[in-house]
Amino acid sequence: MNLRPLSSADWPLIKSIYEEGLATGMATFETEAPASWEIWDRKYLAPCRWGMAEEGLLQAWIALTPFSKRWVYRGVAEISVYVGKQARGKGFGKALMKKVIDEAPNRGFWTLQSAIFAQNEASIQLHKNLGFREVGIRERIAMRDGHWHDNVLLEYRFG
Repeated sequence: MNLRPLSSADWPLIKSIYEEGLATGMATFETEAPASWEIWDRKYLAPCRWGMAEEGLLQAWIALTPFSKRWVYRGVAEISVYVGKQARGKGFGKALMKKVIDEAPNRGFWTLQSAIFAQNEASIQLHKNLGFREVGIRERIAMRDGHWHDNVLLEYRFG
């Protein structure tokens, strides 16, 4: 496994891994991947973008989105972590999350959060195993594919 920063050269595999997450129906409320690197690049914050490669091919990625545009929340970010179908269960997501947890406070973040589909038990457990705490459940927060879904809210606080 090779952990490294993401770049625009990774875009085809970033998109492919994202689409595999979309196909699960429980990774995001989005229904299609961003159309280009430029759109993806605008969505995710520049700090803490990491990828995990195996045999030279990107297998998983992690990036942060801002919680809010308001200045008072500048140190709060939401984690997006995606692991390709062939790489699931190999510890790639855990390694990426540990890297972000290690790097985030050095980049000005004081809180990381995740909103995870309630049925995505593996992701919820991974977060809890890494020190995230459950802060609530947003019931029937959004609809995907004609079904209402709950989100489990988890956060990691620094300092």
